[in-house]
Amino acid sequence: MTLTPTTRAVAGLGFTQIVGWGTTFLMPSVLGRHIQDDLHMPTELVFAGITILFAVGALLAPRVGRRIDRTGPRLIMTAGSVVYGLSLLATSLSQGPVVYLLSWAGMGVASTLALSVPSSIALAQIAGPRVRQAISMLTIIGGFASTAFWPLSGALETLVGWRGTVAIYAAVHLFACAPIHFFMLPKSAPVLAHGTGSAATGGGGPPEIRPQVYRLLSISLCFGAFVFTGMIVYMIEVLRALGHSAASAVFLGSMVGPAQVGIRAFELLFGHRYSIMNSAVFGSALLPLCLAGALAAGGNVGVALACMIAYGMSNGLKAVQRSTLPLALFGRGQFGAYVGRLALPQGIVSAAAPVVLATVLDRFGATGVLSLNLVFGTISLVTMVMLARLAKFIR
Repeated sequence: MTLTPTTRAVAGLGFTQIVGWGTTFLMPSVLGRHIQDDLHMPTELVFAGITILFAVGALLAPRVGRRIDRTGPRLIMTAGSVVYGLSLLATSLSQGPVVYLLSWAGMGVASTLALSVPSSIALAQIAGPRVRQAISMLTIIGGFASTAFWPLSGALETLVGWRGTVAIYAAVHLFACAPIHFFMLPKSAPVLAHGTGSAATGGGGPPEIRPQVYRLLSISLCFGAFVFTGMIVYMIEVLRALGHSAASAVFLGSMVGPAQVGIRAFELLFGHRYSIMNSAVFGSALLPLCLAGALAAGGNVGVALACMIAYGMSNGLKAVQRSTLPLALFGRGQFGAYVGRLALPQGIVSAAAPVVLATVLDRFGATGVLSLNLVFGTISLVTMVMLARLAKFIR
């Protein structure tokens, strides 16, 4: 059976997405304490690498998005895998904070070249009118990164230590991900990416409303990104502060993943039957709803479970919409440029969220964290509703 270019791209990019997230953002969760003990660094410094990754990636995203629009994804994403490999190799050899943190800066460069934003642009160029389904499938696959890499990191650390584990991850990027990007992605951008046409394939909405559309979308995604990035880091601690036992908090937190995957699967199967804007408003509404429920009765197991599922569904939908909404609103011709521009403020907010929420949690406890996130989630919803009213050209 011959696989279509879209199917091959989704399969290949799905693998590299799992590896990309699993070896960077998710890596310190398992290896962090071993790195801390070996390099004699405080926990805050070990996890500061994640902040550096987001910040560096955000600064480069607009330029990379525009470049992929012009040249296609193959060489850029292949280069990203090489930079990932070299940066992780540097991490495995580091003897102190300077090299360790510089290697995370290198991973920030690599993530901009080879992770979420370029993968979405690549699928927009390859999948044509089925790009919404392709991106939904990619996010489903990428959702298994923690499932695959948390136990893998633990097992490898026992066998070869944290340095050996990170060195193995460097080799995976160099000898698996780089060839996948080079051989499975198109050599150049399609002509259609520079043309005009429908929202699905070419020009998106009317040019005169694009500045306002961009502002509303950026505000909604940024405030949502703050909540999603910050809350996932402190989810277990917040649940415990609400009165749940350690075991109960872990169980409740583990429900987020299945909810994300479930809603993404629903989007994949049935997304063509309803407007993407309706989906975006629904997902945005779930966020303040679950946070308000947690504030009101988060100590109740049933309420907390419902809140975790709603949070996971909202996060799962936002992961799809961060790519598909700009495509529908701005078209394929400038998709890379717009998604790169949108990634800049989101990346900065994502980098700041863990630090801000750590301070709020220390001073005001779980109630303060939930209250701040409820305000931000509500802003995200209001601006998404305003966007939906403005973008009536999307069906």
